Amino acid sequence: MVDADPDQNLAEMLGVDLKEAGKSTIADLLVSTFIEQGGTTVGVPPSERIESKIWSNGLYESDHFDFIAVGTKWVEGCYCMPNTALKAALEALTKNYKYVLVDSPAGLENLNRRITSKVNDIFDILDHSKKSMDHVLRANRIAKEVDMQFENFYLVGGYRFPAELGVHAQTQLKFKYLGKIVSDEQLDEFVLEGESLLDLPSDNKAYLSVKEILLSLGYV
Repeated sequence: MVDADPDQNLAEMLGVDLKEAGKSTIADLLVSTFIEQGGTTVGVPPSERIESKIWSNGLYESDHFDFIAVGTKWVEGCYCMPNTALKAALEALTKNYKYVLVDSPAGLENLNRRITSKVNDIFDILDHSKKSMDHVLRANRIAKEVDMQFENFYLVGGYRFPAELGVHAQTQLKFKYLGKIVSDEQLDEFVLEGESLLDLPSDNKAYLSVKEILLSLGYV
């Protein structure tokens, strides 16, 4: 899993503590590797340089999944070369996994940075607002403009999205609507208490709604 959210919400939901595990975010590794040290090592391409750092200091490993957090850009200056190196490194890293999930915030910065250039499916999570609907068209347009390769662009309703608007969203936006994530009090309690969502019971309504969507696409 790659968490592109600067607030690392996905890490918290999965019960991942990078600091406790002795791991760093990609942003911190980019700063220490390219900004603070500067230049590059003779004979070592930038992509290989950052790739080795990700393997050793950025990759959190567990019994069920591995996890990488992109983190926040704290240092001013051009990130062109680090971003290019990171893109190449991630392409090499992801070849070792059957499934790679990239969790990106609603903002479009990560698309513009072109770090993720080739994916199978994009899932845009809808809420009950016109802004959310507009975001879908903007995200799809930018993905094409930055030459991001993808096979499918899907719509998924968030827990506050009215189920009856699914057909309307699909008709208006011209993308397939897969269903919605069911609102669930138990899930809300887990999030509020900071408990890992991996500990949700198998009969949890929100979990089952997501599982049904993934089943329809052959992921599980």
